[in-house]
Amino acid sequence: MLTTIRNNPVADYIAVVVVVLMAIGTVFVFSASANISQELDLERFYDFPAFRQMLFFPLACAVLYAVSYFDYRRFSLTNGLLKSPTSYLLILSIALLIFVLLFGTEINRARRWLRIPVGSITISFQPSELAKWMIVFFLAAVCDKFGTNIKLYWKRFVPICLVIAAVVALVITEDFGTAAFISLLGLLMLIIAGVKWWHILTGLPFVAIGFAVALVRFPGRIKRIWAFLDPEKWADSIAYQANQSLIALGSGGLFGKGLGRGICKYGHLPEDTTDFIFAIIGEELGFIGTAAVIVLFIVFVWLGILVVKRCRDRFGRILAGGIVLTIAVQAAVNIGVVTVMLPTKGIPLPFVSAGGTSMLLSSAAAGVLLNIAKQSAKNKVGEKE
Repeated sequence: MLTTIRNNPVADYIAVVVVVLMAIGTVFVFSASANISQELDLERFYDFPAFRQMLFFPLACAVLYAVSYFDYRRFSLTNGLLKSPTSYLLILSIALLIFVLLFGTEINRARRWLRIPVGSITISFQPSELAKWMIVFFLAAVCDKFGTNIKLYWKRFVPICLVIAAVVALVITEDFGTAAFISLLGLLMLIIAGVKWWHILTGLPFVAIGFAVALVRFPGRIKRIWAFLDPEKWADSIAYQANQSLIALGSGGLFGKGLGRGICKYGHLPEDTTDFIFAIIGEELGFIGTAAVIVLFIVFVWLGILVVKRCRDRFGRILAGGIVLTIAVQAAVNIGVVTVMLPTKGIPLPFVSAGGTSMLLSSAAAGVLLNIAKQSAKNKVGEKE
């Protein structure tokens, strides 16, 4: 993958950025796990976030490499609905969302996980992560298939929105943040595909009503909004996590306390290996460290935009745009939450936060982006010859 830099630098640079981000994540998950690593039990190694991350990092690199050689055009609907893996993966993701609502494991008062015992270890899987990515692939495929007919309101736009609404409805009961993220992602991808603005505007009231009902049914979500607006009032309860995040970032200063020397991970900052890993980076490497991570994401987005611009087919452009959007928006939301610019939501930092489901699926999506870049480079060389 890194042997063709002269022929296809964009794909290789994207691979380097992704691998570096995952390496940073592995290092800081290990650092943030220091508070439990003193009581390691090798028979229960999989229960420790650091060991899981060390296991998933090389596996994610392998997925990135392998998927980069899978022709992305197979995900399109060019050969029909039944011959595209996108159709089956979307059906699978919806089935898993239903299954997790019925039989999923409840963690932090939310039923989001499927737990599968494999010998002495238990593998956890989050179906909403798969659903998020399948919406990207589904929208790219159908928008390409419909072409300019995507602008037809009743025959094209409404059915697409109903599929998105079905996925969001299954997710929103247990994961409000991911449901909102999928809705925003669907909206942005439809805009990329060329849907008329007035079509989108007609759907916004229904989206607003749906999320309003979800907020009313679960008062705790409304409290999070109040805590975001008035953090001092809720500093010892709902806003505790956000305040500890700011303390971690602020205490890091310009250069940080040094790798492994942070103290917020010792029970002060909840979810320090997952949603708030960025705060641990800020505490231990300071502003320089957090700025470096942000720059890496900016470089990823810039390279992704180059892939979109150079891709010659509509499906590849929409799919590449959706992948870049997903990573960019997710990173922006996570950093916004950690810096208390947004209310607290369970959105991980792509490639960096602990979590095998997120890392493997994000790596697979990045692999597809690499393949789009490679195919575009091949087509360009073929045209010159």
